[in-house]
Amino acid sequence: MLKAQVVDSLAGQDRASWDALFPDVLEGYDYLTAVERAALPGFRWRYILVSEGDLLVAAAPAFHTDYGLETTLVGAPRRVIESVRRAVPNALTLRLACIGSPCTVTASLGIAARVAEPDRPQLLRVLLEAFEQDAMQARCGLFASKDVIAADRPLWDAAAGPLGYRPIASLPIADLDIDFASLEEYLGRLSAGTRKDMRRKLRALPRVRIEFRTEIDDVLDRVMALYAETRARADMSFENLTADYFRGVTRQMGAGAFYVLYFQDDDLLAANLLLQDDAVLLDKYFLMDAERGRSLNLYFLSWFTNVRLCLERGLERYESGQAAYRNKLRLGSRLTRTSIYFRHRNAVVNGAMQLFAPLFAADPTVGLAA
Repeated sequence: MLKAQVVDSLAGQDRASWDALFPDVLEGYDYLTAVERAALPGFRWRYILVSEGDLLVAAAPAFHTDYGLETTLVGAPRRVIESVRRAVPNALTLRLACIGSPCTVTASLGIAARVAEPDRPQLLRVLLEAFEQDAMQARCGLFASKDVIAADRPLWDAAAGPLGYRPIASLPIADLDIDFASLEEYLGRLSAGTRKDMRRKLRALPRVRIEFRTEIDDVLDRVMALYAETRARADMSFENLTADYFRGVTRQMGAGAFYVLYFQDDDLLAANLLLQDDAVLLDKYFLMDAERGRSLNLYFLSWFTNVRLCLERGLERYESGQAAYRNKLRLGSRLTRTSIYFRHRNAVVNGAMQLFAPLFAADPTVGLAA
């Protein structure tokens, strides 16, 4: 018999049991523990656990927060909601319960390998019902998932659809297969114009000093300044990361996380937080001094540094996240489409939100060519 519960910390949970549900996920128990300990303002952490007897068979991280509807919008829809908020400051802010973590790429749903495919929708439905019950006790009105990749949509459609959830398009995930033997072979696959441009940009490399670090205490203030500048430039931002996050991830994850730091003389101009397992390099955050970093082509130097790391470490894929699609497509990445599932507990509000859902689903890759 299935039994679901919701807890507020991973501290009392067995690491091996949790990670066994997420065998190919870099953002596992240790990463989520680091996020939990980072004290991000405005978030309440939840973890939904489904057991069969004494065995954990499904789990997902989740969170509660106050969500302004303009938070993840760009362009005209964002300007409309911001104008409404200026007139009525508390309008269009909803209490949100979300499957996933603000600091993970996807919704992070884990299901035991022994669970047969036909049984998985029922398992997810049990998890969602426990998630909703806990969220209602916290007076959350909006229920959602973080990004669900296209391959998982049939499962979510089968489980969440009957509960009233609707999917809307979210930001694609960019990744590059490391199916080449050298940087020269990789460059040879790019268009002639891109190849010429990248060779020119890489000429800045001798002017930059690169360090690989797991500890950043001596430059933490500078890293936080770079983060604040990078966040201010972003089209959209949700979480506000803390110093405890940036030093805690590498301490908690050991060899699974590290920084690549980019200096000119003794000035730190960029910091790149990366996660790694035996197959994948995941680019979490690239923080840069915009003016000086651009003059040194640091974004592109970091890209080729990371590709080189993949080659040296025998990795199969470089996952570079959910932004800067034009550059990533030029550099040979493919995009994996994602969707957010949502519903509001109030039928009238839910109907209105689902009617206007297309405003929340603008595709930032429209018009971009690979």
